[in-house]
Amino acid sequence: MAEIGFAVNRSREDGWLLGKYIGKRILQLAAVLFGITFLTFLLTYLSPGDPARLMLMATGVTPSEELVEQVRAELGLDKPFWVRYGLWLGQVGTGDFGTSYKYGRPVFDVLMSRLPATLRLTGGAMLLVVVVSFPLGILSAIHRNKVLDLIIRLFSFAGLSMPSFWLGMLLMLWFGVHLKLFPVTGSSGLHSLVLPALTLALPLIAQYSRQIRAVILEEHSQNYVDGARARGMKEGTIMIRHILPNAMLPVITLLGMSTGALLGGAAIVESLFVWPGVGQMAVEAIFSRDYPLIQGYVIWMATMYVVLNLLVDVWTHLRDPRIRLDVDV
Repeated sequence: MAEIGFAVNRSREDGWLLGKYIGKRILQLAAVLFGITFLTFLLTYLSPGDPARLMLMATGVTPSEELVEQVRAELGLDKPFWVRYGLWLGQVGTGDFGTSYKYGRPVFDVLMSRLPATLRLTGGAMLLVVVVSFPLGILSAIHRNKVLDLIIRLFSFAGLSMPSFWLGMLLMLWFGVHLKLFPVTGSSGLHSLVLPALTLALPLIAQYSRQIRAVILEEHSQNYVDGARARGMKEGTIMIRHILPNAMLPVITLLGMSTGALLGGAAIVESLFVWPGVGQMAVEAIFSRDYPLIQGYVIWMATMYVVLNLLVDVWTHLRDPRIRLDVDV
């Protein structure tokens, strides 16, 4: 009975610490987002160009100064910086990110309309990363300093060295133009997903195959592996039951951060393949000086980073309670 009571108290204590940690991270999220909103608004305020004039010029006519001033007043661009920032921040607090200058629609609606394409691209790229990098990293570690290991490491060096735009153009040239296996632009179906997802995945595969190899070799040198060998346990069993579960924790953390980056939109790849995701939307918003859309995009990207980082930290603690949570305030 005493052991059961101790276990219950320990479980309650762990639950309280986890709740306190999540609360602290949510407060940090709010502070980070506040700082990001201020910096983003300040940079857009200081950037050259008049959004009102650009909006009118996009219609194909040269606007008069009176019309420009009228549009500026309608958009609130004639107010001082702190007034504009305060009004915008109050709107953001209610979930209203403003209206896109380019599309004439709420920023949130524009983001949500582009999000499914980015989710498909992110899901396809991360699926390739997991399916390919894990076996490559494990094989590289098992065959350390042998021919297979050297080939995999050579691939990883090459993958990390290639810029994404150059890699994307090579894939378009080989598989789209010469072999005509996949379309090079658009998002018309599963075939059109292959080349952009592969462009995003190859550098990550190279990175994670090296990371997995490194953590597996590090775990190989631990005392518990020597103890398992001394008890007569087979190498395959040691790898599956002991080394891989311990080695995957830091890799899962890095995968979470990479997923957050891709959910923010891979601007270069999406623009190269004319993929209608949030990354291409951000590039178009920058060129058209669509400040509300730029600010909404930055908030979205920062939120994805922080939230996914929090989820990965909580999952890691639940997976291995020995990992302490930083709950000091």
